[in-house]
Amino acid sequence: MSIWIFTAAAQKTYFTKVHGLPSITPLISSVQETPEPIPTTVKGTIPTWIHWSLLRNGPGKFEFGNQHYNHWFDGMALMHRFQIEDGQVTYRRRTASEFGTLALPDPCKNFFQRFLSRFEMPKPTDNASVNFVKYKSDYYVSTETNYMHRVDPDTLESKQKVDWSKFIAVNGATAHPHFDPDGTAYNMGNSYRNKGAFYNIIRVPPERNGPEDTLEGAKILCSIAPRDKSKPSYYHSFGMSENYVVFIEQPIKMDLFKIVTGRLRGKSLNEGVYWDPNQETIFHLIDKQTGKEMPVKYYTKALSTFHQINAFEQDGFLMLDMCCSDDGQSINNFLIQNLRQSGEALDEMYNTMSRPYPRRFVLPLNITSETPLEQNLNTRPDSTATAVCRTKNQVFCTFEDLHGEDLKDYGGLEFPHINYARYNTKPYRYYYGCGFRHLVGDCLIKMDLESKKFKVWRQPDLYPSEPVFILSPNAEEEDDGVILSVIITPVKDKSTFLLVLDAKTFEELGRAEVPVNIPYGFHGVFNSIIPNV
Repeated sequence: MSIWIFTAAAQKTYFTKVHGLPSITPLISSVQETPEPIPTTVKGTIPTWIHWSLLRNGPGKFEFGNQHYNHWFDGMALMHRFQIEDGQVTYRRRTASEFGTLALPDPCKNFFQRFLSRFEMPKPTDNASVNFVKYKSDYYVSTETNYMHRVDPDTLESKQKVDWSKFIAVNGATAHPHFDPDGTAYNMGNSYRNKGAFYNIIRVPPERNGPEDTLEGAKILCSIAPRDKSKPSYYHSFGMSENYVVFIEQPIKMDLFKIVTGRLRGKSLNEGVYWDPNQETIFHLIDKQTGKEMPVKYYTKALSTFHQINAFEQDGFLMLDMCCSDDGQSINNFLIQNLRQSGEALDEMYNTMSRPYPRRFVLPLNITSETPLEQNLNTRPDSTATAVCRTKNQVFCTFEDLHGEDLKDYGGLEFPHINYARYNTKPYRYYYGCGFRHLVGDCLIKMDLESKKFKVWRQPDLYPSEPVFILSPNAEEEDDGVILSVIITPVKDKSTFLLVLDAKTFEELGRAEVPVNIPYGFHGVFNSIIPNV
């Protein structure tokens, strides 16, 4: 089996000095399906205005007989549904399979190999274990390949396997699309041609032409050439403002020649995928209306990012907010055997991971031949970010922190969420996420951008999933609503619960206790009957 590992120097860098981390092995363990809804026990109060369901996705099965998966991201996809109605909650889960027939993902193909499926044709069924996504009012479970499963959001039954490459010339798409208010979806996918790799911006219209319509009408809005077409970057998501798509080309690189010829040369995939800290990160801006890539490129130092928080335009600038790290090698630590370590080995692994922090880049949009060089163009008051023209088409940027020093005590922040329905692509004040004082989230955080102060929900031995914001009816303020998060623990059997927090005060309103174990998952979405939520 192939194990993906970055090429790295023998000398380790230690970012923290944490000791005595508890084992989280039970959080990375296989569970069985519960296809029929089961009741939960509600403690406290779950607001009766919350209707419909929280849908979540993530790896839920890691062993099949004598076969097992090496990387956490490769576990068999398990879909979860928490149905909320009249203050009560039921729970069900299913594996993602094709037309009711369980088809196993190849344990010898890790998630980066699937990302590069152009070079080795994948098996007919793929493992969509990252997120629930929505196109034309249909729900799909998705990863980063060309295959998605259209699912019934009520029963979690797989209805259809949909192949991106049947509609447009891309080899997959991310599991994190963005949406305009009218439902138009944007995504990104790679294509591999004779002249090398290209990054493609995809646009999917919101209209359906019939009940069987899936990705019909999808178009490539723009194709972007990598800095080196033979060594494209890996990406997990992208940013979007009102008028621009923002692609972050980070120095996690894939050497296509080494990957293609690896089997012939007897080399493994890890030789071809690497982190290059000597390369700068590039921000590419694409006009959503014209599909043209803007001539100005924005550069910053080497960083790695999985998730963006928000992006918006104001006063001639584009603010790009995202969670990022100064090192791109920590993905190695999510091998199954690493996550199941304990004692000093677990501590060392955590301490050699660069922590993710929320940061803002301020990109000046009105660059002309008259723009002065070598001076800071960021004139926004109280902003410490910089943007300096090196040439007429190159701007070098530094970031400002979207947090205070005290966030470091909580291990940084990832899995960011905002009030997306009303504030995506717009100026905003609050964002939510998980603090990471362990390899997985161990607390929930609400950050106030005005004060850079935050509220925390944390209890011993409890590990929350990403926070999902639900807008309350007749909401007037940005944080009028609730936060939903699935909480699990490695120290007590069958002690999972769905947590409901008041998004304004960050105090617990209620919880729905689930009588089965749930593994730690990745992403989800709230399927609501309330418009614009």
